[in-house]
Amino acid sequence: MRDIISRRRDLAFGLFGIAAARPLSFAATRAAAQVPGLPEIRGKTYVLVHGSWGGGWQWAPVAERLRAQDHRVFTPTQTGLGERKHLLSRDITIDTFVEDIVNVLEAEDLRDVVLVGHSFGGISITGAADRVPDRIRHLVYLDALIVQGGQSVFDGMPAEIVAGRRKAAQEGGNGIAIPLPPLEAFRSAVGAPMPLAEWMHRHFTPHPIGTFETPLKLANPVGNGRPCTYVYCTAPPSPAMEESRRWARGREGWNWVELAAGHASLTTAPDEVAQLLAGIG
Repeated sequence: MRDIISRRRDLAFGLFGIAAARPLSFAATRAAAQVPGLPEIRGKTYVLVHGSWGGGWQWAPVAERLRAQDHRVFTPTQTGLGERKHLLSRDITIDTFVEDIVNVLEAEDLRDVVLVGHSFGGISITGAADRVPDRIRHLVYLDALIVQGGQSVFDGMPAEIVAGRRKAAQEGGNGIAIPLPPLEAFRSAVGAPMPLAEWMHRHFTPHPIGTFETPLKLANPVGNGRPCTYVYCTAPPSPAMEESRRWARGREGWNWVELAAGHASLTTAPDEVAQLLAGIG
């Protein structure tokens, strides 16, 4: 039976141009939190965390597909971004972003969660796993940034990218936020066709620079013992994620999956991303 399940999973990945370097690990299932008097929740529980300049709105296409499979999905927006852009402040740090996600998990009383971070969202899910590992079933880093405890996001990025973003914040973000890159540079970086890139560019908002500059506080190693999967988006690869990808690929016990899509795969390839996430145990 185990061989049959493995073959079916490999076939599903193959349909979408996904190559699994080693089998995904499956954690024991615990019931998600139930509200007394309401019907039992079926399927898995997902919390999907967006990246730089984004918001929970980015996950809508993937969330719709997962909900259609009877999964429970939350798509929080980090402080100062998206519909919370009115909260933009120089006081926002990476601690704020971690607290955003921990608060969702605790306020919604979520357990057995598949916690997914795209791009910058990888930092937030690492911090949340350090704080409330008992609520997390599996961590998924979707072409995401990873830093160690005591490091800032800028510490884990190429020097030329850091210099460019600091300069952009000073010149176009009042020293508070990193403005969006020009449309053509953005389109190239995320691997999206122009109409879709234009749509995303219109919806994105400046990103609080304090979240890039402040160190991530961890009491435990990255992942904190939870099952972890890193998804490498290959078409095209994002230079800003290279160091994180290199680190993740060498981690003992981590799963490595390659997805034939660009960095903005949650928007450009929602079918493939939803299929991949649905297969996470």
